Amino acid sequence: MSDVTYLTKEGYEKLLDELNHLKTKGRSEIASQIQKAREMGDLSENAEYDAAKDAQGLLEMKISKMETTLANSRVIDESEIDLSKAYILSTVTLKNLKMNKEFKYTLVAEEEANIKENKISVKSPVGKAVLGKSIGDVISIDVPAGKMEFELLDISRG
Repeated sequence: MSDVTYLTKEGYEKLLDELNHLKTKGRSEIASQIQKAREMGDLSENAEYDAAKDAQGLLEMKISKMETTLANSRVIDESEIDLSKAYILSTVTLKNLKMNKEFKYTLVAEEEANIKENKISVKSPVGKAVLGKSIGDVISIDVPAGKMEFELLDISRG
């Protein structure tokens, strides 16, 4: 059995839309590429046909993975998040103790992570370290340059 993936309603719908797009337009485009490659003649030496078939295999793998993710996902109601500890969909404010600089991140599922929007995966090093922690906790995170220490200043809803 696969791990449960916790998603926001928005994230679930976005993943579902992408899956539907791949199943319709994505499959249609690949089928068209395969048909064009077949029309070029001998399939045994047809690089375009081989490339199209490879693309088809990758597309089907991606569709299968997305279907599994959606089947094993749970949509979380953000209004029911316990703010006493950092959990998925919590927005946390961290203070880098060495640099004396603050960072604000929302903890999300891997599929919703987007660093430009300050959404980090609960499976990332920072996400893993922050999960289950309370305000005032000092968190040590292993990074390539060594250990970084952060203080958890605040927990709020996204």
